[in-house]
Amino acid sequence: AHDIDRPLLSCHKFNEAKRTGQFLDRLENGEILALVSDAGTPAISDPGERIIRAALESGYRVESVPGPCALTAALPASGLPTAEFHFVGFLPHKSGARVRKLEALNDVPGTLCIYESPHRITKLLAEMADLWPECPTFIGRELTKKFEEHLMGNTSEIAAQFNKRKPKGEFVVLLGEPRIEDVPVR
Repeated sequence: AHDIDRPLLSCHKFNEAKRTGQFLDRLENGEILALVSDAGTPAISDPGERIIRAALESGYRVESVPGPCALTAALPASGLPTAEFHFVGFLPHKSGARVRKLEALNDVPGTLCIYESPHRITKLLAEMADLWPECPTFIGRELTKKFEEHLMGNTSEIAAQFNKRKPKGEFVVLLGEPRIEDVPVR
């Protein structure tokens, strides 16, 4: 779209360790590099954290240019408190470990932000509804993309909606504090 013709190197969770050394070599040779993600922001539940840390530890300057990020797109749209929030990222895949993690987050103040895939979102919502049935909850699907969708209610209501549909896309789940009762439900 912008007629940029530069060599590209793929970087993902399976090759990030190997690529880190290659990127540091290129920086040492005086090159300027850009780390971009095709579905979010590097290092926010995407590869890049290891590369950025290595560059900083090697004395290189790292500049960040904000781009599409589900976390920052969801927070203001949710209507949930934003003064204090905690990014959790992806929870464990296995149900028992996921429930234990959720239970550990019960007393964390502020809004919680969780990323989830379409394969596990229904199970996650059911687990959250068991723990916090009245918790104010916002679901953002495919944020900053063509089929963007927002759902707001309590965890029980949203879990019931997802029992009637086949989830598609990537999800951001925001949870208000279970003790908050004055958050408007849309």
